[in-house]
Amino acid sequence: MRTLTLRHSGLELSHIIAGGWQAGRDLWVGIDDDESVAALRAAFEAGITTFDTAEDYGAGHSERILARALGDHRDAIVIATKVSWDHLRRDQIMEACERSLQNLGTDVIDLYQIHWPAGTFGSPRVPLEESMEALERLRQQGKIRAIGVSNFDLDQLRRACALGPVDALQPPYSLLWRQAERELLPSCREHGIAVLAYSPLAQGLLTGAFGPDHRLEEGDNRVDNRLWQAPVRAQALAIVEAMRPLAHAHGLSLAKLALAWVAGRPGVAAIVGARTPAQARENAAAGDVIPTPRLRAQLDELTADLAQNDEPVMWTWST
Repeated sequence: MRTLTLRHSGLELSHIIAGGWQAGRDLWVGIDDDESVAALRAAFEAGITTFDTAEDYGAGHSERILARALGDHRDAIVIATKVSWDHLRRDQIMEACERSLQNLGTDVIDLYQIHWPAGTFGSPRVPLEESMEALERLRQQGKIRAIGVSNFDLDQLRRACALGPVDALQPPYSLLWRQAERELLPSCREHGIAVLAYSPLAQGLLTGAFGPDHRLEEGDNRVDNRLWQAPVRAQALAIVEAMRPLAHAHGLSLAKLALAWVAGRPGVAAIVGARTPAQARENAAAGDVIPTPRLRAQLDELTADLAQNDEPVMWTWST
């Protein structure tokens, strides 16, 4: 598994990162804890060393599942978690960190990230200076090793970097959602900030496992995903079908091809969830695939029209 080095902390992240949103169960359906544990263990056994979660994923449930799955391998993994958008006051961040440390069964969080900017989803508009000061205090105390941000736009990212050593940014990024290419990816490359791309499979659309007649169950967050809604979903599925011959010609599954397109970019790693051990192993295998320039150009051309939209958030949630 190839690795990505964080500039300020020196942490080594695997280019494929196991995501923990599904393991939290909230906003998902049909998630089984034992299967989540098995999937996380399979990811580790297949070479994934970095695991991303958040206090908001099931009110700490995902963090506890990660501890249950890999607590006995703590020294061999990198743990990334996030503090919620409504816990960004100085004291709230300190308290949230302690909760996450307890949930994760560890005495240090490798990468601690702001999940969404203050003010999102009606949360208090806490000055970024206050939040970054708290994160830097935690770093100096040895409670965290590195600082990251998630869902920040370019201006917010620049402000955060002016206030402290920001090692990573988490934006949504996939073949079907490519706004990050406009400003965020170039800026991150320029300043040595790692990009940890989430939803690199467009929440399953790019696996080719879902046809036009598939109906999502009530409680599944993908109902609110713009890519899963008409008429965009039909366009997305047409693109996936056009990708099949390319994947077949290179001996890859659609999922491997889509993940490799993301994780093969300089300075980028792909965060991807898995419900089963088989999915986790498939995801991990994509970490060794580097698309040729010609294949990348073909994929870029196939997806450019749909992927370059102006929506700031991938879901229709009110922010």
